Amino acid sequence: MTVAARKPVASPAGMTAAEIAAAVASGKTTCEAVARAHLARIEEREQQVLAWQYLNPGQVIEQARALDRRGARGPLAGVPFGIKDIIDTCDMPTEMGSPIYAGHRPRADATCVALSRKAGGVLMGKTVTTEFANRHPGKTRNPHDPSRTPGGSSSGSAAAVAAGMVPLAIGTQTTGSTIRPASFCGVFGYRPTYGDLRCVGVKEAAGSLDTLGLLARSIEDIALYRDVLLGADPEPIPGESRPPRIGFCRTHFWSRVEPGTRQMIEDAVRKLARAGAPVQDVDLPAEFQDIEDTHRSISSYEFARNFTWEIENHWESISETLRNGRLKHGLACSFERYREARDRAERCRELMPQVFGDCDVLLTAAAAGEAPVGLNATGDASFCLTWTTTHVPAVTLPVFEGPHGLPVGVQLIARRNADRALFAAARWVVRALLAAA
Repeated sequence: MTVAARKPVASPAGMTAAEIAAAVASGKTTCEAVARAHLARIEEREQQVLAWQYLNPGQVIEQARALDRRGARGPLAGVPFGIKDIIDTCDMPTEMGSPIYAGHRPRADATCVALSRKAGGVLMGKTVTTEFANRHPGKTRNPHDPSRTPGGSSSGSAAAVAAGMVPLAIGTQTTGSTIRPASFCGVFGYRPTYGDLRCVGVKEAAGSLDTLGLLARSIEDIALYRDVLLGADPEPIPGESRPPRIGFCRTHFWSRVEPGTRQMIEDAVRKLARAGAPVQDVDLPAEFQDIEDTHRSISSYEFARNFTWEIENHWESISETLRNGRLKHGLACSFERYREARDRAERCRELMPQVFGDCDVLLTAAAAGEAPVGLNATGDASFCLTWTTTHVPAVTLPVFEGPHGLPVGVQLIARRNADRALFAAARWVVRALLAAA
């Protein structure tokens, strides 16, 4: 077992966001030097990884120099970050992975972009997304093996962080679009409690489920970026007075997990118990049996209505993958079926305290295994949809190495509004598994 998010330290391109901000604040480096180091890393890796939809090195240097001139301040001072290309930027195109929006120029930054810049961050560019953050893949390759998918839909964001091109990137998640690519690319991926982070300026897929997703190479950077996007003063992750109480939840999708991954997760559970964590098996109530259909009905119904203009005016420019998948299902879904699905989802949310019982966090699969070979699909998102539907926070921990030497993550879940406790538990779990390696 290895932690795939382990980082080099030789250059600013190997530093965490917190380390970069501290170095800039102390005068040990400049925003321009940090930006140039990351541009050099992009030049070195981009031809293989193809993480960027829009990148203008001159524009990046201009931003960094402006920060240096006025004295960079803020919790992200000089920190490079990437933005998924369904998120509006006032000075860069937002093309959403679709020819329909080629060259589209929004007039304003999305809230998450504006808050990142306000905190001193340097926007490097727009990362590749699948078409409208759905299933049709973009051009990005897995940075560990270019013959494999990076996952989706936040493919470019996960790949850019994994390749050391940026320490932070923003994606989104409606099903598993942050958790899964984080697992495939070997980074930390975080989906917050639903509704905590504002989505103004983000192309909506299904508003009842959509959240931002954060990608980084350390759990501390995830916590830092969450505070920035909350508009709050950053606080350190709280210390643990005791090991977290862990519920091992296989879910109804356990049979879809590859045998090797099942073994790694079960071994990890035993190691965590030996390290002092109280561990118990947790089963989901019968009401969760239909969670896949519940999620699909909600997400597809809302998606199809949200994209009425594109359907009516640009049908032929929409991929067959989307037309015959999410849109076909959504257009066939009646309002009555959608309303029933919403009621089922709400019932599952009401049952979550019962699911957790006396556990602090749940541990489960983030993906079936290593990133699949091939670039025509982004992998199975089943392992995330239960938690997306129930609006609870989740994080991918990059703690395993699969049979081909590629990263595999495990997913940790917390109760609604217990995001900071989730970070503390995640830190403890990672440290315990490293110590047991």
